Amino acid sequence: MSADRPAGFDDPELLERFADVVVGFAANVQRGQLVSIGSEIGKEAMTRAMAAAAYKHGAKFVDVTYFDLHVKRARLLYADDESLDFVPPWYGERILEMGRQRAARIGLTGPAHPGLLADIDPARAGRDQLPMVRETGVVVNERTTNWTAVPCPTRAWAQLVHPGLAPEEAWLRLSEQIVHVCRLDEDDPVAAWRARADALVSAAERLSERRFDAVRFVGPGTDLTVGLLPTSRFLAARFETVDGIVHAPNLPSEEVFTAPDPQRADGVVRATKPLVLGGSIIRGLEVEFREGRAVRIDADEGAEVLRAYAERDDSAARLGELALVDGEGRIGALDTVFFDTLLDENAASHIALGHAYEICVDEEDRERCNRSMIHVDFMIGSPEVRVLGRTAAGEEVPVLVEGRWQV
Repeated sequence: MSADRPAGFDDPELLERFADVVVGFAANVQRGQLVSIGSEIGKEAMTRAMAAAAYKHGAKFVDVTYFDLHVKRARLLYADDESLDFVPPWYGERILEMGRQRAARIGLTGPAHPGLLADIDPARAGRDQLPMVRETGVVVNERTTNWTAVPCPTRAWAQLVHPGLAPEEAWLRLSEQIVHVCRLDEDDPVAAWRARADALVSAAERLSERRFDAVRFVGPGTDLTVGLLPTSRFLAARFETVDGIVHAPNLPSEEVFTAPDPQRADGVVRATKPLVLGGSIIRGLEVEFREGRAVRIDADEGAEVLRAYAERDDSAARLGELALVDGEGRIGALDTVFFDTLLDENAASHIALGHAYEICVDEEDRERCNRSMIHVDFMIGSPEVRVLGRTAAGEEVPVLVEGRWQV
């Protein structure tokens, strides 16, 4: 091991450095602001570092909530089947109150207990979608909170990603990768992220200017055409609240995305990476769409989980997001499956079943955006998958080929 190798994320200096970038830049916490941190049992050290950084940046109060996957497991094992859809109303009201209070929100991603739900009936597992709550999409669309989601490495996660390494070596390797993809190895990570955001915003603007009628994905096992709404525009890694607070919704963020027409998706698509959903891992996913609806969901493992999500409401089987990822990001180049949607979706182009980000369309199209209780991203891009833009006249032009923008 080289002497200059980055320390693991149990190193206080690394935790403090990361927390300062997340709080000060990504979430952009303001003096006097309330701050909510959504965490999980097993992520206490980073949670505390984030809380300390928030107070250093002038937070009025830091509110931490820990989700315990072991408690979810107990519910899935023993609760009455008809109760698994129930979510206490104060869960959603809490999110809405954050919006009313103009709070900042920070979420820590990454599996802390991988495989804990592996022996649970997938159909039951798909019924309980916590810690996801539908009201999160409401405050995102209303732009009332400045927010970000960031990876939080754990040793259990490290073993899942690098099973062939000894435990400590796997931990250091995952930590090293998170340092790299979050640009903490730069002298000035914030300046590096601002430059990357500039490039992504520029790509999003160029795509929006073309006013494509649809986007087509073509590759091994994939031929899917997704229609766009008349005012669909692409956004990237820089958001702004209704009060003018600029923030980065994900760190890392390598995507440009839009809201598609939920009535127009046709073809078959094969996922290029596993999907972690509610503690379950779905591998070898293949989905067929007709007239906008997912009519077939198959997988080598865990298909029942996504099927249950797609049955959550009338719109859950329709698309709410289409996102493109180029080859300039740092995640895809690592050629690593992280089993974490935040990282894997920023390594590859993806689509999402469920709720749409209405900020991607003008007011006249907002009622046409998909509205659902779920939002589930799954990765469909790779260097072998070509992305084409279809004009209103039916002409197809290259958009993303081998990871390079063509527009």
